[in-house]
Amino acid sequence: MSKTTLLFRDDPYARTAEATVVGIDDNGGIVLDRTIFYAQGGGQPGDVGWITLPDGGEIAIANAVYGPDRSTVAHIPAAAGRLPAVGDTVGLRLDWAVRHARMRVHTALHLLSVVLPFPVTGGAIGNGEGRLDFDIPDAGLDKDEISARLNDMITKDAPVRERWITDEELLANPGLVKTMSVKPPMGTGRVRLVEIEGLDLQPCGGTHVRSTGEIGPVAVTAIEKKGRQNRRVRIALV
Repeated sequence: MSKTTLLFRDDPYARTAEATVVGIDDNGGIVLDRTIFYAQGGGQPGDVGWITLPDGGEIAIANAVYGPDRSTVAHIPAAAGRLPAVGDTVGLRLDWAVRHARMRVHTALHLLSVVLPFPVTGGAIGNGEGRLDFDIPDAGLDKDEISARLNDMITKDAPVRERWITDEELLANPGLVKTMSVKPPMGTGRVRLVEIEGLDLQPCGGTHVRSTGEIGPVAVTAIEKKGRQNRRVRIALV
């Protein structure tokens, strides 16, 4: 089965595209030669949306996931039913409101890791909300103070850019990796970095907005104790 070209990697703002069906996996997932659907990973859910069949019928897509070797992406229908045939040309359409909210949250979580410069032990992105877990020896975090610092960074409207480095460059700069539980994918020879100008630089495969101003206001909604040194900080778009 041919590799899926990740259009979302080059243009996270692409909302529609055409693709060719190259296979149907054992779980009924529709495998395409190219996709705008972000595939679940790194704490970010797979995209939802629709696949339009050649006759105009539509299949609602509930998730997108990588295949076993991560070279393909399967689009998981929301319900059992008709599937396209291999070789069909189909249309792709994202649920943009859901994707854009996740992009805003994901970028805000990068800023949260700047406000709280501690090792990250976990994280998750939802629809308009998200969280990071931190290894913090001595807690005493203040929701209002963290919210204020986050929003100050957001209002700087700093550009968000991407670039690539080699595996060797990342190994030579281990301080770029903030996450303890999830390591950036290596082995292809290069690693994607996301830079928030003047504020942050770290490996990440997710989708982000073009500038921090696009995030909009956020608030820290909860700080939870998840162990002797683990604190979960939740944020939400407001």
